[in-house]
Amino acid sequence: MTDFCMMHTHLCMRTTLDIDDALLSEAKRRAADKGTTLTAFVEHALAAALAGRDETGPRYRLAWKTHRGSSPPTVNVADRDHLIDVMEGRR
Repeated sequence: MTDFCMMHTHLCMRTTLDIDDALLSEAKRRAADKGTTLTAFVEHALAAALAGRDETGPRYRLAWKTHRGSSPPTVNVADRDHLIDVMEGRR
């Protein structure tokens, strides 16, 4: 505790939680992986849970669609008129 909190305990709240050992170990590991404190990690997780986010559903997976195309025409971008003609399909 900081000196401030020791002198003003009514302003600094500490809470004791009884957390499953495996859950606490995983939370510590993830906090370390993210380069944050366990407190910040737990606060973020609790805020997300209270905000009602559905973290249990399947994650969205973007399906990339690619198509073979032709090479773009060679354009000298310094030639503004030629560039506009190519962009507008006149060349």
